[in-house]
Amino acid sequence: MTVDELHVSVSHGDGPAIVFLHGNPTSSYLWRHVVARLAGRFRCVAVDLVGMGRSPKPAIAYDWDDHRRHLSPVLDRLDGPFWLVGHDWGVGLGVEYARTRPGRVSGVALLEGHLRPLASWDEFDQGGRELFQRLRDPVEGRRLVEQENFFLSAVLPGGMLRRLEAGEQTAYEAPYPTPSSRYPIWKWTTQIPVAGEPAEVHRVLSANWDWLRTTDVPRLLLTARPGAILGPERVEEIRRAAPGLRVRDVGEGLHFLPEDQPGAITAELAEWVAAAR
Repeated sequence: MTVDELHVSVSHGDGPAIVFLHGNPTSSYLWRHVVARLAGRFRCVAVDLVGMGRSPKPAIAYDWDDHRRHLSPVLDRLDGPFWLVGHDWGVGLGVEYARTRPGRVSGVALLEGHLRPLASWDEFDQGGRELFQRLRDPVEGRRLVEQENFFLSAVLPGGMLRRLEAGEQTAYEAPYPTPSSRYPIWKWTTQIPVAGEPAEVHRVLSANWDWLRTTDVPRLLLTARPGAILGPERVEEIRRAAPGLRVRDVGEGLHFLPEDQPGAITAELAEWVAAAR
């Protein structure tokens, strides 16, 4: 594996290909229960983003452009068209790929990710606003994420209803054994587009949102109660603005829905692909 190659795991099946993209601070490990349920019926491809999971950790900035630059060639090499499923930052990256590669993606399914830029910090609830403003600080935020391992030890388990077993927590933490290895996790906290910054992520998510509201490509939004990024009010806003987007509730869950509701997610994905083909 070279510094330009991402780690990709593939389960062989007779059906169409479904590509899974994770977000922060996870890896393709997030999708293990969903992939296990779909394997055999579909060819499941799970990708580790650069600097995350078992992918290389080159000395780069880990901004949006770096993630796009490393991910796009990997997806370009896959036999297509394929179905694309994204969680968290995998949503924005996946939608951008589908939008800019017409014909490569059969449909996009989205879970707990930002679909559009945020006009201001007021779009966060008070707890989320205080947390992410603190995390984005280049001194205090980096100390929390890199030195104290706060994102993996607190944000990850706090973002799901179920309790991770010790082995599962270890598997999530294994790719990030040192403070320097956690830099990509911290950098993701700075990429949430708030009030126009960072400009490139604002531009991408604005274009993504316009595409999601108007494209004929099949789109599925999987939500949960109470959710985190996509709470009830945001989901209703999305329903009104993008009536062609299929919205399905998978039950109780917070942010890391593949941990809370893998069975319901699997069922919804299989039904959606069958209906849209």
